[in-house]
Amino acid sequence: MKKNLLTIGLLALGLSVQAQSVLLHVDDTAKMFISEGTLVYNGGGLQTRGAGMIDLHGNMMIEAVQANDDVVRTITTTGGNRQLGSNIVIRLNNPTGADPSVLTYGQLYINGLNQSNVTATVSKEFRAVRHGALTGSYFQQVAMPFSGKAISSLSTEFGKTFVTQRFTQNEILKYNNPLVVSDHYTSLATTTTDPTGYYMLGSKNGNLNTAIAPASMTAIAPTPSGSVYTLNGVPYAPLASAVTLQNAGNGINYGTGGNATNQYLEKYNTYLQDSFETTDAGAWSTNYGKNIYQFGNPFLTNLDLSRIGYIETAVTGDGNNITNIRGIRYDPGTITTLSNGSTYSTGAKVITYPAGNIAPTGDIGMLIKPMQTFVIKLRSNASQTLNFNTLRRFNYTLRGDGTSYSVTAAKNGAPSTVKQLGVIALDANGKELGRTYYVVSGSFTTGHQSNGDTSVQAGNSSGNILGTFEEALNGGYDYNYTSAYWLYINEANEVDFLGKNVKLANYDYGVNNAAVSYKFEIRENAELIQDGANTLSSGIGFYYKAPNGTPQQIAHNSVVPISANEYDLYYGAPSLGTLGTQEGVKPSRTMVIYNPAITDYIVRFDPNWKKADIQVYDMSGKLIISEKNVSTKTDFVIKLDGSVKNAYVVKIVADNGEIVNTKILK
Repeated sequence: MKKNLLTIGLLALGLSVQAQSVLLHVDDTAKMFISEGTLVYNGGGLQTRGAGMIDLHGNMMIEAVQANDDVVRTITTTGGNRQLGSNIVIRLNNPTGADPSVLTYGQLYINGLNQSNVTATVSKEFRAVRHGALTGSYFQQVAMPFSGKAISSLSTEFGKTFVTQRFTQNEILKYNNPLVVSDHYTSLATTTTDPTGYYMLGSKNGNLNTAIAPASMTAIAPTPSGSVYTLNGVPYAPLASAVTLQNAGNGINYGTGGNATNQYLEKYNTYLQDSFETTDAGAWSTNYGKNIYQFGNPFLTNLDLSRIGYIETAVTGDGNNITNIRGIRYDPGTITTLSNGSTYSTGAKVITYPAGNIAPTGDIGMLIKPMQTFVIKLRSNASQTLNFNTLRRFNYTLRGDGTSYSVTAAKNGAPSTVKQLGVIALDANGKELGRTYYVVSGSFTTGHQSNGDTSVQAGNSSGNILGTFEEALNGGYDYNYTSAYWLYINEANEVDFLGKNVKLANYDYGVNNAAVSYKFEIRENAELIQDGANTLSSGIGFYYKAPNGTPQQIAHNSVVPISANEYDLYYGAPSLGTLGTQEGVKPSRTMVIYNPAITDYIVRFDPNWKKADIQVYDMSGKLIISEKNVSTKTDFVIKLDGSVKNAYVVKIVADNGEIVNTKILK
């Protein structure tokens, strides 16, 4: 952020009034322009009058001196409360044609005021990555950082008609953390009261595209640079207290395989996803879908979640110490809603935390933008608190270790013991098609963990093309789990697994061949190392090996062509003596996985297979499904009686003689 700071002592653009309550007054027809990168500090109240306007492209801090007297308001020329918007406009900078994920934007910080003294209607320009495909229905996940905003106003602001009927994909939902359900609004006259609420806006057949707003929306507020949505409302003052994290899903019986229903007669397995638990005890195990909290950013500033898992010093700390945090999902990815109401997502950004270790792993980001949502998963139901007020940050980068947790704090480096390799699959135009992570630390565990209390692993969704498999203790595949799950984030102990291989699988190669290269990204302590560097603080680096190739050391931000559907990844160079022992027989990439969209298990075939025979036996040995010459071009649905609790053995035989055996537990 530029070091431009305008401190307002007593500034009047027009007429200064009520000095004890209003320090900055922008009078009728006056305009105050705050450029990108500039920080304006106002120690007291603020108001605009009539058509007076604050055009906010940078950052503005409003700090109360007298909490009971200072106000933030927009008034008419006769002194009434002006609710039309366009007086304080929080801008997107250069939004035309830009990727919404990389836009910069104005930010407004209000601190120390009572909510009753904040009555200004501000206009927030908004564009975001759409959460659905170009065709089909989905729900756009958003925060709503406005107090007392009528839900009906969203129809005008988004240029589409929202309704109160559930299952239309044009309704507005709000997530209920204790009951693990998305409630719909039965009256659009309802106003917002929950600052941290997690909202979902229905987009039937893609009729809400937040990436590019219709031109008709530009008339709602002045928009000098591009077509964007503009949402109007009263911003939230600091929250009265921290949010308690406890009892999410506590006492709810999801049923065998998630087949129990909620109060709307929806099966839990049609929308509840928990990638944090699938690699431990498996889907719908005891802790699956429990202790998950979904929130929206309540403020018009960024939130920095990077340090919420441990306590810091009184000077630098944010007051948060969520000791049992398991992980964070801060981007829902692509959300698909089927005609039967089933909703599932792919491509979400996931971060996991080691137990007792401050450095997270995975999609390091955790900077939550205004109007963005996030999800926290805890390891247990032990009560925790999250103070949103101390997480606010103007910078677009995370705060480094030892840096004050103020809204203006700079980003510094952060030491840690977690080393992370990211592998990103790119198409011929450099567009990302998929990614996966391999992380190591001296405190991590090699191989499968039935109890995930200390794991940072996260399961991979069936829609991803790239991932790794659980490793055997001596390297290579652990054949006990190759047909059960694969991994988005894979962990190993950097000491006992030094120089041993993890298997990287690419489901696109040999099928569509859209992914043509891998880009490598290396972090230590969640911080990127220098471009071209390949050695970490331990003096050791990551390596890759193509089939029949030799191990190559990986440099940060390097790009290599893809030449096979399977690679080996290493932390530390493998010795010549160990390479041969790590090869073995490559397992099929055919997997039996649960698909929540259809509430059934499916067989997802290795792309090298042409035909397959499938047999399913119950535990008594009775053959209940037998199919011959099944085409492997599409998934095969294993249709089991959902009302019967049983275990099944699935045997799949390919036309090339490969055999996959696995179990299903219902």
